[in-house]
Amino acid sequence: MANARDTLLDAALAALTHRPWSAIRMADLAAAAHVSRQTLYNEFGSKEGLARALVRREADAYLQGVRQLLAAPAPPGRNVAAVAEWIVARAAARPVLRALLTGAWNEWLPEPRPARPGARPATVPAQRRADAGPPAPGELVAQTAACAGERGAAVCELAVRLALSHVVAPAPPVSPQCAEPESWSPTTPTMTRLIETILSVETTSPRKTMP
Repeated sequence: MANARDTLLDAALAALTHRPWSAIRMADLAAAAHVSRQTLYNEFGSKEGLARALVRREADAYLQGVRQLLAAPAPPGRNVAAVAEWIVARAAARPVLRALLTGAWNEWLPEPRPARPGARPATVPAQRRADAGPPAPGELVAQTAACAGERGAAVCELAVRLALSHVVAPAPPVSPQCAEPESWSPTTPTMTRLIETILSVETTSPRKTMP
């Protein structure tokens, strides 16, 4: 039922653009996905299970995107800078990811509640993984850094934290008298040069992540 599962998750994500999670009804999601309510409950178990699955899928898609960017045929510094730029842009467009990265959940979002202790494990493997819970913001940052490998982990974490500082406190709007240059991007060329410089410096420090 992988296709039905993805379709239901897509329907839930689309519904969040119009109304808060508390106002979303399972019956409406089933109708939007053209499946029965029983199929929905078979996949997710409950609305809380659906929330956990939606957040887990967002985390997985984010990490896959990071891996693809870091694997691009370009200097490591530029790839890390590309990851930082992508995080800013994607977090702005995807509220669930923004909450995952920052921990700033609100009533509009499906903040995942832990599965009840002693609850019967889900029959669907993907749901059992989702019910284990998504990574906390610090864990997600660490997982992002790990995607860069041992040598690049520290600078990748630095870039991610710089990107998240922009997500949490974005730059103020530009006044009409100071138009943005055509080359504007959330991460400036200065940051790119900084990342490349850090990567070029050999270090014997055993620390692999930023504090």
